[in-house]
Amino acid sequence: MNNLSVNGLKKLPPGFRFQPTDEELVFQYLKCKVFSSPLPASIIPDLNVCNFDPWDLPGEMEGERYFFSTKEAKYRTGNRINRGTASGYWKATGSDKQIISRRNEVGGMRKTLVFHMGKPPHGSRTDWIMHEYRLLTLSNHSLHANIQDYLNHDIEKWVLCHVFLKKPSNKTSDEEEIMHSFCNNSNKKSKKTKIV
Repeated sequence: MNNLSVNGLKKLPPGFRFQPTDEELVFQYLKCKVFSSPLPASIIPDLNVCNFDPWDLPGEMEGERYFFSTKEAKYRTGNRINRGTASGYWKATGSDKQIISRRNEVGGMRKTLVFHMGKPPHGSRTDWIMHEYRLLTLSNHSLHANIQDYLNHDIEKWVLCHVFLKKPSNKTSDEEEIMHSFCNNSNKKSKKTKIV
């Protein structure tokens, strides 16, 4: 029988791929993790992502990797999250995306982060990307305050991180130059054409 565990990480058998949607990551994995429910598959390990540079994370370097991670505060007081590693830091980019269930309920958010080498704010951008998924905190006022605080604390504790190396463009600089000149010539021709 094949050993489906490598370096402590669960590995899928040949031919199987783990390609969950945003909705599945939030509603089937992260939500189950937060509420201590059984997971559909136990292949996402617990790991503090910021204890590693992205290239040192367990798993195959060219593959996509998923981790349950806890959020660590940057300072004892305040809500800023520590996203620094030994060689750099994860910097948020763009706006957060809502993750909506099939019942049209917003249940989570996806934050996109890019890894920068060096110290902020002068770090240099890399091709390492992380999507950080979090559940939304409860706002149901009918819940008893202590229960709601407890649940919100656990909800805010865990995130699900999807780390991957952005693939470089397949086009060479010559191909890009040809496409650029083609587009410019097409635009010039269309401007000269008169509509009758």
